[in-house]
Amino acid sequence: MTDTPERESLITYPCDFPIKVMGRAHEDLIGTLVEVVRGFDPGFDPASVQARPSSRGTYVGLTFTVHVDSREQLDALYRALHGHHMVSIVL
Repeated sequence: MTDTPERESLITYPCDFPIKVMGRAHEDLIGTLVEVVRGFDPGFDPASVQARPSSRGTYVGLTFTVHVDSREQLDALYRALHGHHMVSIVL
């Protein structure tokens, strides 16, 4: 993410924001990442996670729609997901 001042952001806070994550298919992937997301959005509903397996089933794409109150909160969540060992890509 860039260091654009919040007043120049195209996102209006607070908002519900979709974050797309890709990782290797693993039985604990969703549950583990839900716990990461809940650290930033305690009211996050795990039933709202959208999962799409890759064509060979090796990877899974996940969409977490989180409620964020600030750019700092969103940036911190991106960093936490990006730094997690089970995550390949965060968009």
